Amino acid sequence: DIVHCHTWYTYFAGCLIQKMTGVPLVITAHSLEPLRPWKKEQLGDAYNATCWLEKTALSNADGVIAVSKAMKSDIVSIFNIDPAKVRVIYNGIDADRYKRVEQPEILRRYGVDPRKPYVLFVGRITRQKGIIHLVEAIHRLDKGVQVVLCAGTPDTDEIAREMRQRVDEAKSRSGADIVWITEWLPESELVPLYSHASLFVCPSVYEPFGIINLEAMACETPVVASATGGIKEVVKDGETGVLVPFDPLRDGGLGPRDPAKFSADLADAINSLLRSPARMDKMGAASRRRVEEFFSWKSIARQTLDFYRELAASLASRPG
Repeated sequence: DIVHCHTWYTYFAGCLIQKMTGVPLVITAHSLEPLRPWKKEQLGDAYNATCWLEKTALSNADGVIAVSKAMKSDIVSIFNIDPAKVRVIYNGIDADRYKRVEQPEILRRYGVDPRKPYVLFVGRITRQKGIIHLVEAIHRLDKGVQVVLCAGTPDTDEIAREMRQRVDEAKSRSGADIVWITEWLPESELVPLYSHASLFVCPSVYEPFGIINLEAMACETPVVASATGGIKEVVKDGETGVLVPFDPLRDGGLGPRDPAKFSADLADAINSLLRSPARMDKMGAASRRRVEEFFSWKSIARQTLDFYRELAASLASRPG
């Protein structure tokens, strides 16, 4: 009845199936290639092909799902897509799988002291996730705070080398306890890391949605995040965390216009929350409530099914 594709990896197949069978094509865009120019470092000239695939599929789709209002605006403006064709349906999370647990032994396994506060980052080592800016902020953090970086799978050898160099510099400049976990962690170990963290940090320079913030929020952990993209629709500033002002470069979004200021602002936001445990507890409880109310899979599945039915009905009623 419907062919539904997610990201450019599947768009070519989706377009073929649409043309060969006549069924409606639905595209869920989780990110947009023109807004990720750093992918050219990773893909070389193949980046031109991914951009073409994305443009072609979005133009041919019968319906497009954007994972945030910010992404809908980008889709409409960049690809000149009819706004009526684009439906905003957020990503979701299984709140039964992601919930607060007490498992300090998992922390000790990775060298994290459960008796000390720590801030947590989870994500790939890529320009998009902004991890370098967080590492640059470490020397500004209050003494006694641990920094846990669950960061692996670097996009390129170049950014892997840069990451190692910046972490070494951060250790020497600050003397902070930095725990860098490079291997992929299963959900059973990520959930305790989210749960015991004082706060979660998402310094992304481009993030259409940011499901990692939901994972942390579901575990009752407040979030310090960049005020960019879909993050602003997930994290409620002052209620479930703190949004850090983000002024992007105007040449394609490779990062903040003033990296030093952005790193300093990250550190200020982190320190401000760490100095107020009661405020963090209140934000953690509000985070869990927000996830349960707005980001459950049941609600999102219902919205997606409604969109399928509307598309099928509208196409069936077309002349010829």
